[in-house]
Amino acid sequence: MPIIKGFELLTNLPEEKLTDQITRRVLAGDKEMIVWWSMKAGAHAAAHSHPHEQSFWVLSGRMDFRIGAERRMCGPGAVAVIPGGVEHEAWFPEDTEVIDVFAPPREDFLTGAPPAYMRRG
Repeated sequence: MPIIKGFELLTNLPEEKLTDQITRRVLAGDKEMIVWWSMKAGAHAAAHSHPHEQSFWVLSGRMDFRIGAERRMCGPGAVAVIPGGVEHEAWFPEDTEVIDVFAPPREDFLTGAPPAYMRRG
């Protein structure tokens, strides 16, 4: 996944199929990364943490999200900030579209491989 400078169209970013339930498009700059996720009902992002600060914005659908010990059902318009190093997890009871922002960029996402916590769906 290349780092982009200047303008681009979302539809020109490669759609990566990580599992039968999860696809993403990644836009990476030098200091941040935006990821557009499409999650099918039943998808799960298992408990994990990373040093990157992460923000999310739910565009459509619903996700049951846990940050540390706090768990909430998040629908369209829900936003949150997850500090680096804090464990989090998500369950998707219905088809959901989510935008994540990471700072700094997730180096592991630049490879195009699915993260270990998403490999089961």
